[in-house]
Amino acid sequence: MGDRLARFHSFEMPSTENRTRVNDMIRIPEVRLVGADSQQIGVVPTHIAKQMAQEQGYDLVEVAPMARPPVCRIMDFGKYRFEIAKKEKASKAKQHIVKVKEIKFHPRTDKNDYEYRLKHAIEFLEKGWKIKASVLFRGREMAHMDYGRRLLDQMVRDLEDQAVVEQAPSMEGRSLGLLLAPSRKKAKTEASPDAKPEPTKPELKAAPAES
Repeated sequence: MGDRLARFHSFEMPSTENRTRVNDMIRIPEVRLVGADSQQIGVVPTHIAKQMAQEQGYDLVEVAPMARPPVCRIMDFGKYRFEIAKKEKASKAKQHIVKVKEIKFHPRTDKNDYEYRLKHAIEFLEKGWKIKASVLFRGREMAHMDYGRRLLDQMVRDLEDQAVVEQAPSMEGRSLGLLLAPSRKKAKTEASPDAKPEPTKPELKAAPAES
């Protein structure tokens, strides 16, 4: 009996936010009680519910504080907290965190520089990351915004097997950018014997240098 009496106490919670009331922290006059065997006992005075939990060697835990009267259950609160923490950990592990990598260009980006960045874009997409492609304009380069749009259009064509446009090109201050997401289409591992050759892609031309 002494061990059961010693068990009945208030737990210190790590935070005051979303705190679960247990044992002596439950001060409302009456509660709707659920037994340790999950059976509905009904509405009883809170001090009686505490006494019942104490006699069984368990805790009285408020599980539905917004109900009227609040719903409390007789249970092992330490085990309950462990199960809740376990479920939260499993839920976080299932969450898919999407990474976004930014690749920056300039209107005068040459072919080699473009292909280098394109290679990295393909690597990021294969890892499941999204790509934010931006063309940065400085000074008089704002007069060559059409080159920036052509560059992004070229990138979309070059990545048509790996990516889909999630956000169309738009201006953000002095940069023109778009958002690409990995394509769900299955990549072709082998070309069909009678497949037609792909058309030659237009060569990327840089904007003229500033005078």
